[in-house]
Amino acid sequence: MNFSWERNLVVLWIGVFFCSMAYSISIPFLPIFLNTELGVEHHLEAWSGIAFGITFLASALISPFWGSLADKYGRKPMLIRSGFSLAALYLLNYFVHDPYWFLLIRIFQGLLAGFVPASIALVATNTPEEKTGYALGIMSTAGATGSILGPLAGGLVSHYIGNREAFLFSSAIVLISALVATFFAKEQNFNRKAVRSHVRDDLKHALANRPFMILLMLVAVSTFSVMILEPLITLYVLNMGISPDRASLSSGIIFSAVGIATVIMAPRWGKWGRKLGYQKVLLIGLIGGGIGNLLQIFVTGYIGFGVLRFGYGLFFAAVNPSINAMIVQHTESEFRGRAFSLNQSASQLATMAGPIIGGVLGGMMPIHYIFVINGSLLLLSAFLFKFKVKQNPAPVTSHQP
Repeated sequence: MNFSWERNLVVLWIGVFFCSMAYSISIPFLPIFLNTELGVEHHLEAWSGIAFGITFLASALISPFWGSLADKYGRKPMLIRSGFSLAALYLLNYFVHDPYWFLLIRIFQGLLAGFVPASIALVATNTPEEKTGYALGIMSTAGATGSILGPLAGGLVSHYIGNREAFLFSSAIVLISALVATFFAKEQNFNRKAVRSHVRDDLKHALANRPFMILLMLVAVSTFSVMILEPLITLYVLNMGISPDRASLSSGIIFSAVGIATVIMAPRWGKWGRKLGYQKVLLIGLIGGGIGNLLQIFVTGYIGFGVLRFGYGLFFAAVNPSINAMIVQHTESEFRGRAFSLNQSASQLATMAGPIIGGVLGGMMPIHYIFVINGSLLLLSAFLFKFKVKQNPAPVTSHQP
């Protein structure tokens, strides 16, 4: 039996790309969809934040259960389950006309999700040890690439065809992810006789690994710093004087700017991390991201705002690949799949909290103050990381089963 981890990497990259793209399609127009299609007229910022975040709250709560099933029955079945389920749920969004039913569908999207973490875990456990950091760095660009085309495609579809039709497009491309996983993804390193892991034991093991827990906190902080702005950028663009009929397209382009910067720079940061050390590269990313957020309060035009978001993305692109590589350094190979599941849970909790807190803060203060909060949080994280994780740590010795 021939097994190519490079081919598997390409296949799973394509699946994650389409799945990430499907989620991000609705980002530019979701507040407008709630307002014009579902009749939400009051507290739109809070509604937008809840609609973004509730999916990830549900996903974070159910993720340990899916992870346990993946350990017992394999990651590929989780890819198939989540892919086809999400395709059906995105299709249901097209038919909804009540905001509360819309929130219910968003909850089920979270409960049945899991395509991306299962893909990352499959790559982590089916790639040669010396290539794992590289492969996970490549996988981190899949979501970024999807986030480039997702908002842009969502803005175009909603602008020229309609907001509801964008959900049909999301359903179609998630279906592509499910089909790719079904027919092309391979799982070689999986022991069906293994005892199903217990979440409590996994958490105890993780808590005993201090560097790993620090990395999980950085995952949460960095994800939160991105997601706190998700429900607000479209409204921020509207405040810059963009007409409502152009807001979805303009904000889609601005959302895509960070993704484009990530695709350009993430592989380069990965190479520099191997030479300079992933700790140093992570510090550069956090500091650059913090300063980039602070500078965004000074621009008043949407073109300058988009350019600055792109510049911020060039630095922030260093964060996720560095964290993924350091997780490989600080965890044993036999625990690595579960480590990335916990990594995903931390990210999902932050993805849930960010839009809700962003929506609430957006209703309480001018949006540009949130850029100050965001930048300060990243700079504080860089400062704390500098003194909490030793530079150039020795890699964790792998214990082969």
